Amino acid sequence: MSDRFEITFAPLSSDLEATTVVLAADGLELGAKAKDLDGKSAGAIGKAAAAADFKGKYKSNIEVLAPAKIAVDRLIVAGVGKTSTLTETQIIDLGGVIAGLVLARKGSSASIVVDVEATDDFSAETIAALIAQGAMLRHYSFKKYLTKKPSEEGADEKTSLKKLIIHAAHPDKAKAAFQPLKAVANGVNLARDLVNEPANILGPVELADKTKALEKLGVDVEILDVADLTKLKMGSLLCVGQGSDRPSRVAVMIWNGAKGNKKAKPVCFVGKGVVFDTGGISIKGAAGMEDMKGDMGGAAAVIGVMHALAERKANVNAVGLIGCVENMPSGNAVRPGDIVTSMSGQTIEIINTDAEGRLVLADVLWYAQEKFKPKLIIDLATLTGAIMIALGKEYAGMFVNDDKLADDLSSASKATGEKIWRMPLDKAFDKAMDSKNADMKNAGGRWAGAATAAAFLQRFVQKDVPWCHLDVAGTAMDGARSDINASWGSGWGVRLLDRFVADHHEKAEK
Repeated sequence: MSDRFEITFAPLSSDLEATTVVLAADGLELGAKAKDLDGKSAGAIGKAAAAADFKGKYKSNIEVLAPAKIAVDRLIVAGVGKTSTLTETQIIDLGGVIAGLVLARKGSSASIVVDVEATDDFSAETIAALIAQGAMLRHYSFKKYLTKKPSEEGADEKTSLKKLIIHAAHPDKAKAAFQPLKAVANGVNLARDLVNEPANILGPVELADKTKALEKLGVDVEILDVADLTKLKMGSLLCVGQGSDRPSRVAVMIWNGAKGNKKAKPVCFVGKGVVFDTGGISIKGAAGMEDMKGDMGGAAAVIGVMHALAERKANVNAVGLIGCVENMPSGNAVRPGDIVTSMSGQTIEIINTDAEGRLVLADVLWYAQEKFKPKLIIDLATLTGAIMIALGKEYAGMFVNDDKLADDLSSASKATGEKIWRMPLDKAFDKAMDSKNADMKNAGGRWAGAATAAAFLQRFVQKDVPWCHLDVAGTAMDGARSDINASWGSGWGVRLLDRFVADHHEKAEK
């Protein structure tokens, strides 16, 4: 995690670092500070722009090395494009682009001069804060197990940046605007850390224990062990982990942040936390199995969003639950043909032990509804390879039983750039889950695998509860890299769900 990386805010008039980035809008429109630097350096920016045909288009850049008469070693000019049409996502992405430019150069510190005019949608301070968030997200790297130091031959020096100074006209206001954005970025980077961690380090017990760190932010945490889960009759979840030497867990995170109404029904998030998935007796092929350390990406996102809500003191009641298991083959493993009883009392015939995530979610979904009576419930799971056949690594599949919930999530998706696509819940897919030997089976055959998995989960959603299932198999790990993510573990879903809460369920203070 980028815990050694510091972002600070300073006045435009303060001293600049050796590597300094200034912004240029479309048509090579410079802010006052950039114009001043250009003037002092005898028009170095203008000359470099003319030579490179640089006109300030969005995400374009030029570099001026050792500009005369100003105390910087390199001056990078980053194109903003047409400021009047910039979206929030574009500004954040620009911060990521700028951070990438800085990271490609050596240096432990850098300056970004955000000397821009306010737009109809964003104050100058908000623009500075969004750029800072983008830079923070882009800076993330997971180098925990690399033993070479940056100074050694062959080591990666691109993460040597330790401090980024954002120069703004009103640094205190920009810093204040950045604080909730920083909380969200911390949640994203926490989720990335968890997904990137190898399974020999992060087992079911360890993943559940990671939630305890949220207590310092005011989150109430309860961890249910095997004895607790057995007492609750979570036979569906427990059967997945019974082949592993490492015991299963369920972690519950409660944030009672709704001011004046601590008893208001919470929004509820449920995450699949399969720390490693061999497929069990229905074992996977060897090729690429190492990626199954990321099969807990849904749980990581739930932990990340609970961190974000708590750190920014969100005015909402929220509950996060994660089912933590390891799916291994052994003499004690669940077998194809076995029949298990879920917490709901419904029986499940195991057809394929590699369709295990839905077995975990079934019991955690039921427990969440029984225990907390939520106003809505959203689950996230790296559930099916089938969703990647349909949507690739750009979109998560959204299966939802409530149109308003679908619309609210779609608007949050548009705002954050974390893409979702609504998929069908159809009676035909539900029928495909019928079994001759039990109430249902856990696998529905080759066709429509993501849709039949969602239909299975819907059987554990109680009547009149708004529910959404997000299949994040393509987005949570090894997804498409972006301007703000260069990591294998993406932290996908934290920004989406935080924005969903902020825009649609967080009460404004009176």
